[in-house]
Amino acid sequence: MRIANVALLMMALPAVLLSQTHDGSHGSTPSVYAGEETRLIKSLSEQDLEEIARGGGWGLARAAELNGVPGPMHLLELADQIGLSERKRDDIEAIRAQMQADAITAGERFVAAEQALDAAFQNGAPDAEALERLVAEAGQARAALRLVHLNAHLLTLPFLTDAQINQYSVLRGYSDDPCGSIPDGHDPEMWRSHNGCN
Repeated sequence: MRIANVALLMMALPAVLLSQTHDGSHGSTPSVYAGEETRLIKSLSEQDLEEIARGGGWGLARAAELNGVPGPMHLLELADQIGLSERKRDDIEAIRAQMQADAITAGERFVAAEQALDAAFQNGAPDAEALERLVAEAGQARAALRLVHLNAHLLTLPFLTDAQINQYSVLRGYSDDPCGSIPDGHDPEMWRSHNGCN
């Protein structure tokens, strides 16, 4: 029984020590948000603001990107490796340019909505009605920004073959190269043909 009590005490000791400050008094762990109180807009970092201002993706198109619907910017970066013709590059560049312009406009609206929400709390606290309105406006602005990026991914599909989409997925690290090895029981020539390896 005494061994069990010693074992329990040893397990609890690190937690007790961590809860004390250097002078032996009990303290609290700083918030993971510590330091963010100096941000211009508390919910957005400088990096967030920079990416939104330049029309960057900000991770908003992951639903498309990670489900096999390529984005225009990365398609253009990989154009040689996936064999995009000059005409297709021009078409996809037009999608990219429109996406960026629309994202900058939508991003400005989103940042303004987040700034208004932030300001409401800086000035005391909004009432329930104002809070609901501000949160709804920020949510709608973020949704509109996300739609810009997701829609641009959808617009690329008519310009791509299945083989190009598969190659994009391999190059981006989302799937293994189907041309790297042929599964047992498959005709090598047919496998290569169906997977765009030739």
